[in-house]
Amino acid sequence: MRRHSLSGFRFIVPVLLALAASLSGSSAQEVGRALRVLCYNIHYGQGNDGEYDLARLAEVIKATKPDLVGLQEVDVGVRRSGKAHQVLRLAELTGMAARYGPTQHYEGGLFGNAVLTRLHILDVAIHPLPYTEATPEKTTYPRGAIAVTVRAPDGQPLRFISTHFQHNVEEDRVAEAHAINELFAKPGDTLRTILAGDLNAKPDAEPIRVLEERWINALDPVAAPTAPSHKPVSRIDYILSRPEAAFRLVSSQVVPDDMASDHQPVLAVFELTGKK
Repeated sequence: MRRHSLSGFRFIVPVLLALAASLSGSSAQEVGRALRVLCYNIHYGQGNDGEYDLARLAEVIKATKPDLVGLQEVDVGVRRSGKAHQVLRLAELTGMAARYGPTQHYEGGLFGNAVLTRLHILDVAIHPLPYTEATPEKTTYPRGAIAVTVRAPDGQPLRFISTHFQHNVEEDRVAEAHAINELFAKPGDTLRTILAGDLNAKPDAEPIRVLEERWINALDPVAAPTAPSHKPVSRIDYILSRPEAAFRLVSSQVVPDDMASDHQPVLAVFELTGKK
């Protein structure tokens, strides 16, 4: 199995968005210790009615009042979605800052992951993940992760990652889980980190077990399904955190919206403990 890096996409880094959020009440938020985190595969803006409607997606996002949003399947300048700059538009509609982590060229534009946040951004990095090259018999896609370090409500740094694992090659998903652990969860890495992603794996699958060796899964007690959004049957979207002592999970739930995307979003609320 051949695996390929995204070294050819290094030129994309300068196109990362620097979109500042000017939100009322932000000073009050900075003194708090709660953190609301959303994970949402937006299906490149297309809802279950076939319409591309970013305003509808933005309303779903805003209703959860998130501090951090990890988005997957985000188009910028792609023909199928009307060449819209979806990252810029969602930032405008939600009043949040945005950063983009493209993983591939697609239909004249870019496709990948993104982060929205109300918090002050300190650093951004894009990391390629291992994947199997597509063949005439099987369509696969390059995979990656965007890591945005922010100043958390307690004033200390916190790293937030949005990622999307391969949809149809189990070995890729396992390799991608190991890569995430090596990139962001080495034993000596004490930076508080939250991972949000469409991992294309059920809770008992090997990629999830690999991640749970070093991460705490913010899974709701019933592991409610997230896909497809209309009558969902599979839980494949997750929020995880580390180190364990740094976070207390207050609540975790799947947000019941069956129209804006083909996935339902996941919301987790954490309390920052101040511990390492």
